[in-house]
Amino acid sequence: MESNDVEEEEFGFSRNYFLAKELCGSGKKSARKLSEIGVVDEQELRDAYTKIESKHEKEIGDLVSSYRKSYSEWAFVLRCGFGLLMYGFGSKKALIEDFASTALTDYSVIVINGYLQSVNLKQVAVTLAELLWDQLKIHRKSTSESQPKSQQPFNTRSMDDLISFLDGPHSEDDECFVCVLVNNIDGPGLRDSETQQYLSRLAACSHIRMVASIDHVNAPLLWDKKMVHTQFKWYWYHVPTYTPYKVEGTFFPLILAHSGSAQSVKTASIVLQSLTPNAQSVFKVLAEHQIAHSEEEGMPFNNLYTICRERFLVSSQITLNAHLTEFKDHDLVKTRRNADGEDCLYVPLTSEALQKLVQEITQ
Repeated sequence: MESNDVEEEEFGFSRNYFLAKELCGSGKKSARKLSEIGVVDEQELRDAYTKIESKHEKEIGDLVSSYRKSYSEWAFVLRCGFGLLMYGFGSKKALIEDFASTALTDYSVIVINGYLQSVNLKQVAVTLAELLWDQLKIHRKSTSESQPKSQQPFNTRSMDDLISFLDGPHSEDDECFVCVLVNNIDGPGLRDSETQQYLSRLAACSHIRMVASIDHVNAPLLWDKKMVHTQFKWYWYHVPTYTPYKVEGTFFPLILAHSGSAQSVKTASIVLQSLTPNAQSVFKVLAEHQIAHSEEEGMPFNNLYTICRERFLVSSQITLNAHLTEFKDHDLVKTRRNADGEDCLYVPLTSEALQKLVQEITQ
């Protein structure tokens, strides 16, 4: 009797299930589309975000300040040849930069912002080699040792040659090293396997010390055992700050928001402000030409080089190419061909947005 009841119950459930599916299928499909959803402009959403009142500022400030007593320990760990990896909830950008400006004043420091959409690692390696070269010359001069022999320009060397120099057998100059601060080593600009391999090789160099932060829960999956223990040689520190990711979030589009031209101008302005004055001036030359000749496909490379050379902004095509590579890495400049088949450079912004950008970098 009981088995019959169970069978009837199961049959009733199955029948009701299929009846429900049939009724749903016979109905009219909705004509609504996701694209029809009215979403707020991204800049408007960000403006509203900035007006949100911060909470627990005193407690957060006290927590971040409490890490200062660990600076001497962190510096000691670096001198011992380990890398520092900071993890924990909240932005750690201000923390590690404060550590560098306080405890690493005797060394050259370079900052890599992994939260940018792209990072030129070759240019990073060139800068590291130039800084180390300057340190070696100063050290040997102060100790009355013979000056190092002249070197081939670093920007013409391959990545492998640069890494070999940074890991060179400068046995008498063991105290000469350059510190690399990587904000968000798990960021979108550094997340691919090839970039992580190059970063680990740089970290393993005898004259390089690395301080990095991570924020993604799966960040350790970027590395294998060899990278962690023999190249990066991470010394992990749990340093939650609970501070908002204001700077890092600037470069990410907000969910359910249209990306307006105002936001593009703001992002481009932030990137340009982080570049050298000469690089900003080169970009301004290109932008002003595009505004004056909006009907053209862009500005030919030779024309840009001629004007920049006349204004003493660049000394060679190599220097100009270095600036353009920086622009292209941050999607500030793109290339397309004109009717004559000539490659032209242009800024992917409207004339109105470009004028606003030029005004901002001129101020």
